[in-house]
Amino acid sequence: MLSIEQLSHVYPNGMRALDRVNLEIPRGMFGLLGPNGAGKSTLMRTLATLQAPSEGRIRFGDIDVLAEPGRLRATLGFLPQDFGVYPRVSAYELLDHLAVLKGIAHAGQRRDTVASLLNKVNLWSVRNKAVAGFSGGMRQRFGIAQALVGDPALIIVDEPTAGLDPEESNRFLNLLAEIGENVVVILSTHIVGDVADLCPRMAVLANGRILLEGSPAELMAEMRGRIWRKTIDRAELATYQKSHEIISTRLFAGRTVIHVLANEKPASDFDVTEGGLEDVYFSTLSAMRRTAG
Repeated sequence: MLSIEQLSHVYPNGMRALDRVNLEIPRGMFGLLGPNGAGKSTLMRTLATLQAPSEGRIRFGDIDVLAEPGRLRATLGFLPQDFGVYPRVSAYELLDHLAVLKGIAHAGQRRDTVASLLNKVNLWSVRNKAVAGFSGGMRQRFGIAQALVGDPALIIVDEPTAGLDPEESNRFLNLLAEIGENVVVILSTHIVGDVADLCPRMAVLANGRILLEGSPAELMAEMRGRIWRKTIDRAELATYQKSHEIISTRLFAGRTVIHVLANEKPASDFDVTEGGLEDVYFSTLSAMRRTAG
C-alpha cells in the first residue's frame, strides 16, 4: 500500500503544483487522470524521490519515503514521460548497464535478467540495435523493461502511451496490465481510455488537487440517467452553452454532438445516454471550473 498524506509542493516562483494531496493506493493498477498542467508529473517525480515536497508524508509499506528515499529506490521502477538514452548503445548493453546500477552485480544473474526482460517486452530480436534508433513504441517497451529491473514492488509510469499509434499503445497497456497483477502500478495519464480499460481504482487530479477518487465502474454508475445527448448545428453551440451544463462536445458527420449533465431530461429532443468515464472526467473538470469562476 502506498499512502500519501497532505502532500503539497510549491515551486520557487510561487506556483502551487500540489495542494494537500491525500491518496491510498493498493496493489494493482491505479489510474491518475488529469489534464496537462494538473500536477501529475510533479506528483510522480515526488513519489519517485526525484524532488522533495514542500510538506506532507509518503509511506510505502514500512518505508518512510521522504526519510528513507534509498530504501524506496531499491524497490522502485520508474518510466518518466521522457527519458534519454546513450546514442550508440544497444538495448542489451544499456539494460545490462542499468542492471548494474540497480545492484545486480553477478554477471550471470544480469544476463538472465536482461534476457528475460527483453523477451517480456518483445525486444529480444532487436537487442543489438541502438535504443536511440527505436520507434516510439519500441522505446516505451524498453522503458518498461528498465523499470522492471530488480523486480520492483512499486512501478510509476508517466504518460506512457502519449504519441504511440493504437497498435503499440494496446500492446504496451496489455503489458502493464500483466505486470500490475502483483505490484502497485501508478498510471499517470490524460488519456481517459487508458484508465477505463486498465484500472480498478482511479483518481482525478487538477490544479494540484484530488477532485475525485474511486472505482471507474462505480463512478460511471453514479452518472447513470444524468447524461443527455443531442446533435446540433455547430452555430447553435453558444446558445446551448448558455442554457445547459454542457460537459463535452464532439464533431460527428459535420455536426456537433453535445453531452449535457442534468438530473432530468433537459428537453423533449434530448436522449439519455450511458455515461462513460469520459463523462465522469469532463463533468468533474466542469464543476471545478464553475467553482473557480
